[in-house]
Amino acid sequence: MIDIQFLTVVILISVGISTLVFKKNIIKIVMGIEIISSSINLFLISLGYREGSVAPIFTNAPSVKMVLPTPQALTLTNIVIDLAITALMLSLAVLIYNYYGTLSMKKWRLVERCS
Repeated sequence: MIDIQFLTVVILISVGISTLVFKKNIIKIVMGIEIISSSINLFLISLGYREGSVAPIFTNAPSVKMVLPTPQALTLTNIVIDLAITALMLSLAVLIYNYYGTLSMKKWRLVERCS
């Protein structure tokens, strides 16, 4: 039986990829990349889940089953990297808008061909 969180990951990745392929606005493309990144975070957290376990913090009970801490660390790292990438993509979008006067990839390519 498939878990609902893995099905959600597949749906979110397919929505993000379809946004990348079919949308021509740079801001919408950035949003598609963010959707894909969020689905990757959900996938990493879902990998580390164990039924009936507790958070991996210091406890005095060594026999308690804990969730895997590595996917949580990878998710935190991915969030920080994603923040930097998003800032870079949005700053490039602002520069493109200031230079070409549009955020549409279609119009941007037309302006580039005419000049």
